[in-house]
Amino acid sequence: MDAEQKFTSRTWPESPEKTTLEGKNKFLGFWLFLGGETVLFASLFATYLALKDKVPSDDHALAIDMFELPLVFIMTMLLLTSSLTSVYAMYHMKNYNFQKMKTWLIITVGLGLAFLGFEIYEFYHYVHAFEHTFTSSAFGSAFYTLVGFHGAHVVVGLGWFLLLLIRNTNRGLNLYNAPKFFVASLYWHFIDVVWVFIFTVVYLMGMVG
Repeated sequence: MDAEQKFTSRTWPESPEKTTLEGKNKFLGFWLFLGGETVLFASLFATYLALKDKVPSDDHALAIDMFELPLVFIMTMLLLTSSLTSVYAMYHMKNYNFQKMKTWLIITVGLGLAFLGFEIYEFYHYVHAFEHTFTSSAFGSAFYTLVGFHGAHVVVGLGWFLLLLIRNTNRGLNLYNAPKFFVASLYWHFIDVVWVFIFTVVYLMGMVG
């Protein structure tokens, strides 16, 4: 089947992301990549748990005093909502509605950018209000490495969505780019799942001591 051929909502396959061999190979490559990412984040979580209590006695940057759960809760809701909007986007992709898919992906990107804005503010607040920096303690190094590394993945995910949207704005949907959109959406879900673990392990556990 020609990946560039024109479709209608009736001729569009039920699972366009897996119709071609290239699409199936993209899935295989993505899951291999995701396995490596999972191991990497697991290592960062283990390092954080080992170092989270390594704070000098004269350092007042303690998690229980520093973390602001209302702010982190807003960040969490933004990211989880962006995961939902990406689901809506893929629903419209499967129904061969490029315009609605594009709209929901733009909303997803907007929510992701809002999340990044709050995270930058959070880091700025910790540095200036508590002198909590990457080099202030082992806790600081572990915290900024884990949370900052996740933030870098958010940037990659947003860039991925934007590049796909820009590149395919005039092309519409076809069997060549449908797997790319779907894999990007899966990557975004992975980022959201990692944040749920960060919210639980770093922030909630940090607040209870």
